[in-house]
Amino acid sequence: MQLPYSGVLDIAHFSRLFDNKSECYKLFWFQAIAREIKEGHRVISFEALINEMIADAWYMVSEYHLNLGPNDALERVVHRLSEISQIKSSEKKEVIMGYLMSCEDKEVLVMKRTLSQNVPYRLQAPFMESMKGKEWNRSGKNLAERINQEQNLIYYFLPFRGLDTQIQIQKEWADYIERNHEIIQGWIELNLIQYLQRRNPSVPGIVDKLFPPKERNLEKVKKYWKMIVSIRPVCEIYGENLLNEKDISIDHFVPWSYVAHDELWNLTPTTRSINSSKSNSLPDWDSYFPMLCKNEYLSYEMMWKYPQIHESFDKCAKEHLNDQETRHKLYQRGLSESEFSRRLEEVIFPVYQSAKNMGFSNWNLKV
Repeated sequence: MQLPYSGVLDIAHFSRLFDNKSECYKLFWFQAIAREIKEGHRVISFEALINEMIADAWYMVSEYHLNLGPNDALERVVHRLSEISQIKSSEKKEVIMGYLMSCEDKEVLVMKRTLSQNVPYRLQAPFMESMKGKEWNRSGKNLAERINQEQNLIYYFLPFRGLDTQIQIQKEWADYIERNHEIIQGWIELNLIQYLQRRNPSVPGIVDKLFPPKERNLEKVKKYWKMIVSIRPVCEIYGENLLNEKDISIDHFVPWSYVAHDELWNLTPTTRSINSSKSNSLPDWDSYFPMLCKNEYLSYEMMWKYPQIHESFDKCAKEHLNDQETRHKLYQRGLSESEFSRRLEEVIFPVYQSAKNMGFSNWNLKV
């Protein structure tokens, strides 16, 4: 990706910041720096940047169950925070940041110090080609003093004070990053997507898993099921409660946090309270897949029987059936219930099993 030209800055070396992506720390560290610059900050502490890194990684690890790397310190600190706090996996970032700023847990502090040991210094290595081998094997204080002797860096270190150590962004670099922030943020995200895809090769929708989950628009699907319920009684699959038009909530059978899509074959009507209880867990397959098949086949039968339901289905399909092969496989006319169920299992079970392998927890309403 081509970065914007500058007549005074070394963009050639700047564009090599992420050449070595064996770990993710450089990506999160520089993303935090760019964000702070955009907000007008030019002197920033290690801890402020590390808190940003942890908050950015929170959703990837806690909500989406992504792997950040073998024995990754960011991943470990997110798991520790999950253990000691009541923070929801989809919590607002400002809540996570507030908790981090006041957290005095010894393990969290140790992990923060671990995160501060290399990346603040190593990020700018492309600018410092004269520094070789053993020159990097110094304590933080001595390494910061050595780096401060270099010319034309993005930032320099103020007096060393552990996590309270501050970096000072150079004016020309701050102006460049602020002026070109959208392009630079896109460059960071591109590199982060490439890194996460390599670490999570079987996980779909990586591009949608860099940020907190957003509210999804499932109104067409809800209207489709409301129309079915208005004609024929339907029990939702988890508590087998009779559905009514006033309390229908659309659930992703395999959590959206894994599939990152709203395909119709993975959506089932339930109540708001049950949907909230299930959250982003995996429903127990043996308990609930047979009921899912039953309800999906009911909707299939009614779609072919009632023109108004077929019309509603077609409106749903425009947004919620994006693979024509799957649409033909599941919704062609004339399928028996056993054939429909077999085909639905072929579509959904590999996705379910992959989510299970990624660590999504098993859920059963009755347990």
